[in-house]
Amino acid sequence: MSENVNEFPKIAPEQFSPAHREDYKEREKITTPSLSFTKDAWRRLKRNKAAMVSLWILIIVVIIALLAPLIAPHHYAAQNAAYANLPPKIPGLESIPLFNGMSEMAGRAVDTYAAAGVPDDVYFYLGTDALGRDLLSRVLYGSRVSLFIGVVAALLNLLIGVPYGMISGWMGGKVDNVMQRILEVLSGVPNLVVVILLLLVLKPGISSIILALAITEWITMARLVRAETLKIKNEEYVLAATALGESPFKICMMHILPNISGVIIIQTIFSIPSAIFFEAFLSFIGLGIPAPQASLGTLINDGYKTFRFLPHLMWYPSGVLSVIMISFNMLANGLRDALDPKTTD
Repeated sequence: MSENVNEFPKIAPEQFSPAHREDYKEREKITTPSLSFTKDAWRRLKRNKAAMVSLWILIIVVIIALLAPLIAPHHYAAQNAAYANLPPKIPGLESIPLFNGMSEMAGRAVDTYAAAGVPDDVYFYLGTDALGRDLLSRVLYGSRVSLFIGVVAALLNLLIGVPYGMISGWMGGKVDNVMQRILEVLSGVPNLVVVILLLLVLKPGISSIILALAITEWITMARLVRAETLKIKNEEYVLAATALGESPFKICMMHILPNISGVIIIQTIFSIPSAIFFEAFLSFIGLGIPAPQASLGTLINDGYKTFRFLPHLMWYPSGVLSVIMISFNMLANGLRDALDPKTTD
């Protein structure tokens, strides 16, 4: 046996060379910078062109709505019966039939601005309504009111729905059972019935709409948060924190809430257009914002009455409402894909 071993050729010491550490460092080098969850979600969102366009549209709409008192050419409630039902007229676009202030009467085109005695330097970019109020100013203020209702609905989701769902999911057992039965009772009452009952006590306006939203708007958020809490509270890191003696409040705030933030953000964004449409519906049927205040729903209701003769009174507020709702929904869809870690690039 030893003779066979000695037959193998010996390797000289100089033939050994240590491995280069630089080669291993090059192989282990990270070629792309590390990204946090927020940066990775933003990177995914920027790749969604529809969501980014919707985001910029919403930013512009919000800025214009906030600056409505400065941008509006007239006061939203200022009336002038002599200037009633004027068509749109925009300086520099008089060659375009829709923006030259002309109307067709008895088969011929008539300059309604000259007939109403409007000065040459006065323009109504979107026309006027039956009381001579500037439609552009009312659309700007109406967008402001509608967006305010949407923001209030989002805050109610965060302040009521998230804690309610998290407590229900964390406690479980009889507490969860009682809290869910309460949600079933509340969800069984339609929002319209709640508003009608509130009108027996309160006057029509923003306060009654906010109370109706406070009663029923947060139910969907509470159920989603409860479902996610039930799923996460049995994870290993949550059980480890419980075994180490952490308080339930700290576990919910430090471990559960960050892991369900994506669901919360998406549902919050979806709740805004839902609340805006709810307010527009109430205002359309006469249970929303009272006159002379303006909202997109009241403007659509006013334009609906004279749509056959003055279609611009309904088209412009309807277009603004459609753009806002579509933008919010497209942005929410983009956020849902961006915040989902299972989504592949």
